[in-house]
Amino acid sequence: MCSTYKPITGVILLAVGVWGKLTLGTYISLIAENSTNAPYVLIGTGTTIIVFGLFGCFATCRGSPWMLKLYAMFLSLVFLAELVAGISGFVFRHEIKDTFLRTYTEAIQNYNKNDERSHAVDNVQESLSCCGIQSYTNWSTSPYFFKHGIPTSCCMNSSDCNTQDLRNMTVAATKVNQKGCYDLVTSFMETNMGIIAGVAFGIAFSQLIGMLLACCLSRFITANQYEMV
Repeated sequence: MCSTYKPITGVILLAVGVWGKLTLGTYISLIAENSTNAPYVLIGTGTTIIVFGLFGCFATCRGSPWMLKLYAMFLSLVFLAELVAGISGFVFRHEIKDTFLRTYTEAIQNYNKNDERSHAVDNVQESLSCCGIQSYTNWSTSPYFFKHGIPTSCCMNSSDCNTQDLRNMTVAATKVNQKGCYDLVTSFMETNMGIIAGVAFGIAFSQLIGMLLACCLSRFITANQYEMV
Protein backbone atom coordinates (compact mmCIF):
# COMPACT_ATOMS: atom_id res chain seq x y z
CA MET A 1 0.00 0.00 0.00
CA CYS A 2 2.26 2.77 -1.28
CA SER A 3 0.41 6.13 -1.13
CA THR A 4 1.35 8.18 -4.19
CA TYR A 5 -0.62 11.28 -3.25
CA LYS A 6 2.28 12.64 -1.21
CA PRO A 7 4.66 13.05 -4.16
CA ILE A 8 1.68 14.56 -6.03
CA THR A 9 1.26 17.25 -3.35
CA GLY A 10 4.96 18.02 -3.78
CA VAL A 11 4.47 18.39 -7.53
CA ILE A 12 1.52 20.75 -6.90
CA LEU A 13 3.56 22.89 -4.50
CA LEU A 14 6.47 22.92 -6.95
CA ALA A 15 4.11 24.02 -9.75
CA VAL A 16 2.62 26.76 -7.55
CA GLY A 17 6.13 28.03 -6.76
CA VAL A 18 7.06 28.20 -10.45
CA TRP A 19 3.73 29.82 -11.31
CA GLY A 20 4.13 32.32 -8.46
CA LYS A 21 7.61 33.24 -9.68
CA LEU A 22 6.46 33.74 -13.28
CA THR A 23 3.11 35.41 -12.54
CA LEU A 24 3.75 37.37 -9.34
CA GLY A 25 7.50 37.96 -9.62
CA THR A 26 7.07 41.54 -10.85
CA TYR A 27 4.61 42.44 -8.09
CA ILE A 28 6.67 40.74 -5.38
CA SER A 29 9.78 42.68 -6.46
CA LEU A 30 7.83 45.93 -5.95
CA ILE A 31 6.26 44.91 -2.64
CA ALA A 32 9.43 43.54 -1.07
CA GLU A 33 11.75 46.24 0.24
CA ASN A 34 14.56 43.71 -0.13
CA SER A 35 14.90 40.78 -2.49
CA THR A 36 12.47 37.97 -1.59
CA ASN A 37 12.94 34.25 -2.09
CA ALA A 38 9.31 33.26 -1.41
CA PRO A 39 8.71 31.53 -4.79
CA TYR A 40 12.03 29.69 -4.46
CA VAL A 41 11.02 28.52 -0.98
CA LEU A 42 7.85 27.00 -2.47
CA ILE A 43 9.86 25.36 -5.24
CA GLY A 44 12.39 23.97 -2.74
CA THR A 45 9.65 22.75 -0.41
CA GLY A 46 7.82 21.07 -3.28
CA THR A 47 10.98 19.28 -4.39
CA THR A 48 11.69 18.14 -0.81
CA ILE A 49 8.14 16.83 -0.43
CA ILE A 50 8.52 14.84 -3.66
CA VAL A 51 11.74 13.24 -2.38
CA PHE A 52 10.29 12.41 1.03
CA GLY A 53 7.05 11.27 -0.60
CA LEU A 54 9.04 8.68 -2.53
CA PHE A 55 10.81 7.82 0.73
CA GLY A 56 7.37 7.30 2.33
CA CYS A 57 6.36 4.97 -0.49
CA PHE A 58 9.59 3.03 -0.04
CA ALA A 59 9.06 2.83 3.72
CA THR A 60 5.51 1.53 3.20
CA CYS A 61 6.61 -1.09 0.69
CA ARG A 62 9.43 -2.21 2.99
CA GLY A 63 7.13 -2.24 6.00
CA SER A 64 9.75 -0.43 8.10
CA PRO A 65 8.35 1.16 11.30
CA TRP A 66 11.34 3.45 11.92
CA MET A 67 11.23 4.75 8.33
CA LEU A 68 7.52 5.46 8.67
CA LYS A 69 8.12 7.29 11.97
CA LEU A 70 10.82 9.40 10.32
CA TYR A 71 8.44 10.12 7.44
CA ALA A 72 5.68 11.12 9.89
CA MET A 73 8.11 13.45 11.70
CA PHE A 74 8.99 15.15 8.41
CA LEU A 75 5.30 15.58 7.53
CA SER A 76 4.59 17.14 10.94
CA LEU A 77 7.37 19.70 10.42
CA VAL A 78 6.08 20.58 6.93
CA PHE A 79 2.52 20.85 8.27
CA LEU A 80 3.55 23.28 11.03
CA ALA A 81 5.68 25.37 8.64
CA GLU A 82 2.87 25.68 6.07
CA LEU A 83 0.31 26.47 8.78
CA VAL A 84 2.47 29.24 10.27
CA ALA A 85 3.20 30.68 6.80
CA GLY A 86 -0.48 30.66 5.82
CA ILE A 87 -1.66 32.30 9.06
CA SER A 88 1.11 34.92 8.88
CA GLY A 89 0.18 35.80 5.30
CA PHE A 90 -3.48 36.22 6.29
CA VAL A 91 -2.75 38.28 9.42
CA PHE A 92 -0.27 40.63 7.71
CA ARG A 93 -2.10 41.06 4.38
CA HIS A 94 -2.99 44.69 5.19
CA GLU A 95 0.64 45.47 5.97
CA ILE A 96 1.52 44.13 2.52
CA LYS A 97 -0.78 46.78 1.01
CA ASP A 98 0.85 49.55 3.05
CA THR A 99 4.30 48.29 2.11
CA PHE A 100 3.36 48.22 -1.57
CA LEU A 101 2.06 51.79 -1.43
CA ARG A 102 5.33 52.96 0.12
CA THR A 103 7.66 50.96 -2.12
CA TYR A 104 5.72 51.76 -5.30
CA THR A 105 5.85 55.46 -4.45
CA GLU A 106 9.62 55.14 -3.95
CA ALA A 107 9.94 53.25 -7.24
CA ILE A 108 8.23 56.12 -9.09
CA GLN A 109 10.38 58.73 -7.37
CA ASN A 110 13.57 56.78 -8.22
CA TYR A 111 12.43 55.67 -11.67
CA ASN A 112 15.17 55.76 -14.31
CA LYS A 113 13.85 53.22 -16.89
CA ASN A 114 16.94 51.01 -16.45
CA ASP A 115 17.04 49.30 -13.05
CA GLU A 116 15.02 46.28 -11.90
CA ARG A 117 12.34 48.26 -10.09
CA SER A 118 11.89 50.61 -13.04
CA HIS A 119 11.36 47.58 -15.27
CA ALA A 120 8.87 46.22 -12.73
CA VAL A 121 6.96 49.54 -12.78
CA ASP A 122 6.84 49.42 -16.60
CA ASN A 123 5.65 45.81 -16.58
CA VAL A 124 2.86 46.62 -14.12
CA GLN A 125 1.70 49.71 -16.04
CA GLU A 126 1.72 47.87 -19.38
CA SER A 127 0.11 44.62 -18.22
CA LEU A 128 -2.64 46.28 -16.15
CA SER A 129 -3.12 49.33 -18.43
CA CYS A 130 -2.65 51.73 -15.53
CA CYS A 131 -0.43 54.72 -14.73
CA GLY A 132 1.00 56.07 -11.48
CA ILE A 133 -0.26 55.21 -8.01
CA GLN A 134 -3.76 56.70 -7.80
CA SER A 135 -3.58 58.28 -11.27
CA TYR A 136 -1.14 59.41 -13.98
CA THR A 137 -0.69 62.76 -12.17
CA ASN A 138 1.52 61.05 -9.56
CA TRP A 139 4.32 61.14 -12.14
CA SER A 140 4.41 64.94 -12.00
CA THR A 141 6.47 64.78 -8.78
CA SER A 142 9.02 62.30 -10.14
CA PRO A 143 12.46 63.63 -11.18
CA TYR A 144 12.16 61.48 -14.30
CA PHE A 145 9.13 63.50 -15.45
CA PHE A 146 11.03 66.79 -15.57
CA LYS A 147 13.55 65.31 -18.01
CA HIS A 148 11.57 62.79 -20.01
CA GLY A 149 7.90 63.15 -19.12
CA ILE A 150 5.58 60.30 -18.16
CA PRO A 151 7.02 56.86 -19.07
CA THR A 152 5.82 55.38 -22.35
CA SER A 153 4.57 52.32 -20.43
CA CYS A 154 1.59 54.51 -19.45
CA CYS A 155 0.54 55.11 -23.06
CA MET A 156 -2.80 53.80 -24.28
CA ASN A 157 -1.35 53.56 -27.77
CA SER A 158 2.45 53.46 -28.00
CA SER A 159 2.41 54.58 -31.65
CA ASP A 160 0.52 57.75 -30.64
CA CYS A 161 2.88 58.76 -27.82
CA ASN A 162 5.96 60.96 -28.03
CA THR A 163 8.22 62.56 -25.43
CA GLN A 164 6.93 66.07 -26.11
CA ASP A 165 3.33 65.04 -25.41
CA LEU A 166 4.32 63.08 -22.32
CA ARG A 167 6.11 66.10 -20.81
CA ASN A 168 2.90 68.12 -20.96
CA MET A 169 0.37 66.98 -18.35
CA THR A 170 -2.57 68.49 -20.20
CA VAL A 171 -1.74 66.76 -23.48
CA ALA A 172 -0.61 63.56 -21.73
CA ALA A 173 -4.05 63.22 -20.15
CA THR A 174 -5.41 62.25 -23.58
CA LYS A 175 -2.55 59.85 -24.34
CA VAL A 176 -2.04 57.79 -21.18
CA ASN A 177 -4.14 55.46 -19.04
CA GLN A 178 -6.05 57.43 -16.44
CA LYS A 179 -6.48 54.72 -13.82
CA GLY A 180 -3.84 54.34 -11.10
CA CYS A 181 -2.06 51.04 -10.45
CA TYR A 182 -2.40 50.72 -6.67
CA ASP A 183 -5.99 49.41 -6.54
CA LEU A 184 -5.46 47.17 -9.56
CA VAL A 185 -2.24 45.64 -8.22
CA THR A 186 -3.58 45.00 -4.70
CA SER A 187 -6.73 43.43 -6.15
CA PHE A 188 -4.64 41.26 -8.49
CA MET A 189 -2.35 40.22 -5.66
CA GLU A 190 -5.22 39.37 -3.30
CA THR A 191 -6.88 37.20 -5.94
CA ASN A 192 -3.72 35.26 -6.77
CA MET A 193 -2.42 35.09 -3.20
CA GLY A 194 -5.82 33.66 -2.25
CA ILE A 195 -5.24 30.84 -4.74
CA ILE A 196 -1.76 30.18 -3.35
CA ALA A 197 -3.04 30.25 0.25
CA GLY A 198 -5.87 27.83 -0.60
CA VAL A 199 -3.47 25.38 -2.21
CA ALA A 200 -1.00 25.70 0.69
CA PHE A 201 -3.70 25.03 3.32
CA GLY A 202 -5.02 22.08 1.32
CA ILE A 203 -1.54 20.60 1.07
CA ALA A 204 -0.88 21.29 4.77
CA PHE A 205 -3.88 19.22 5.82
CA SER A 206 -2.92 16.46 3.40
CA GLN A 207 0.41 16.34 5.28
CA LEU A 208 -1.56 15.95 8.53
CA ILE A 209 -3.55 13.03 7.11
CA GLY A 210 -0.37 11.44 5.76
CA MET A 211 1.31 11.84 9.16
CA LEU A 212 -1.56 10.10 10.96
CA LEU A 213 -1.66 7.28 8.41
CA ALA A 214 2.11 6.77 8.66
CA CYS A 215 1.92 6.59 12.47
CA CYS A 216 -0.99 4.13 12.37
CA LEU A 217 0.76 1.95 9.81
CA SER A 218 3.97 1.99 11.85
CA ARG A 219 2.10 0.85 14.98
CA PHE A 220 0.25 -1.82 13.00
CA ILE A 221 3.50 -3.23 11.56
CA THR A 222 5.20 -3.15 14.98
CA ALA A 223 2.25 -4.96 16.58
CA ASN A 224 2.34 -7.65 13.87
CA GLN A 225 6.07 -8.14 14.36
CA TYR A 226 5.53 -8.72 18.09
CA GLU A 227 2.73 -11.21 17.36
CA MET A 228 4.99 -13.13 14.97
CA VAL A 229 7.66 -13.35 17.66
